Amino acid sequence: MKQLIINGWNFIFDADVSPLRNITDVATRHYVLQALALMWAVAFAISIGSYTMLAASILGHTVLIGATAITVATYTAAAKKPNLFANGSGRRYDGEHE
Repeated sequence: MKQLIINGWNFIFDADVSPLRNITDVATRHYVLQALALMWAVAFAISIGSYTMLAASILGHTVLIGATAITVATYTAAAKKPNLFANGSGRRYDGEHE
């Protein structure tokens, strides 16, 4: 069980393990992970705050399901089309470090 939790954590938050590793620009990869983190923080805040009423609870669950779908879509795009995140970012990875 401990290893399952560790593997799950690493898949989401470790840049060398998650599908975001396919995004070559580190700054863009970091931005995408931060955007996902903000989305999840808002999703949980809305869902936890909405448990006082049924209609609000349904809305909260809808937000959580939507956040899950966006995360899966982002990870899938990062794995299959990492260049999608480089277009228009203003930064290009040339293999050299400053």
